[in-house]
Amino acid sequence: MKKTVFLLLTVCGVGYALWLQHVSEQPTDKIKLFGNVDIRQVDISFQVGGVIENMLFEEGETVKKGDLLAELDAKDYQDNYQKAIAEVKRQKAIRDEAQSVLDTNLPLCRQSITSKRSCTSYSNALAEAEGALESALVSQRYQKNQLEYTKIYAPDDGIVTSRVQEPGATVKSGQIVYTIAKNRPLWIRTYIPETQLGNVNYNTKARVLTDSINPQTGKRREYDGRVGYISPVAEFTPKTVETQDLRTDLVYRIHVYVDEADEFLRQGMPTTVEIDL
Repeated sequence: MKKTVFLLLTVCGVGYALWLQHVSEQPTDKIKLFGNVDIRQVDISFQVGGVIENMLFEEGETVKKGDLLAELDAKDYQDNYQKAIAEVKRQKAIRDEAQSVLDTNLPLCRQSITSKRSCTSYSNALAEAEGALESALVSQRYQKNQLEYTKIYAPDDGIVTSRVQEPGATVKSGQIVYTIAKNRPLWIRTYIPETQLGNVNYNTKARVLTDSINPQTGKRREYDGRVGYISPVAEFTPKTVETQDLRTDLVYRIHVYVDEADEFLRQGMPTTVEIDL
């Protein structure tokens, strides 16, 4: 009796294995891949150094392009800008005076009443004054830029993922203050086996599903996507990626872009990608 049962189990096991092999060899009209959400992130910093006066957003808050994020104590930068404005006014007065002297003596120079040396000096004085005025204007623009650099603005719509500094902190130029994850573009980073590489092309449509259940529908959240990038270089399957093939098989990284994403697709979220062939 035991031998009969053992024989039946063996036959069933072999039959099941053959059936699995047969199914796996059948052509399919879909490719199922596993990947993660990727979003471009921007590190925000001041272009000048100073003491932070205000930090206006917390982690997780949404920002719009052009929103003021933070500002430095700008007293010294404001004083330097006002000083540059005053210098421009002074140089304009010097230029106007040099122009007036030249205009007054020009008729005398033409009649040779005034010496050529004096006439040349009047012209050189005007040229020097114009050069000094141009230099002052450049300095004014520079100081104005320095003053404006004491404020940082959101470069695009997104979400604050990191608030690195706090008011009162002294920061250097280029030191990270915020990190913002941009809302667009958003894509799924996944890997496709070499055997399926020839079945996809740019703009091939795909279906993106997350593990989260939509309480309104009772189903997994689903998004329409398209293949927007195919790596030209093969690589070994990363350990964090699951495929039905051996991990030593070569794969190609692809990006499946989701054009109509919502706030429920977040950085690093695992997803399932189904590409309809």
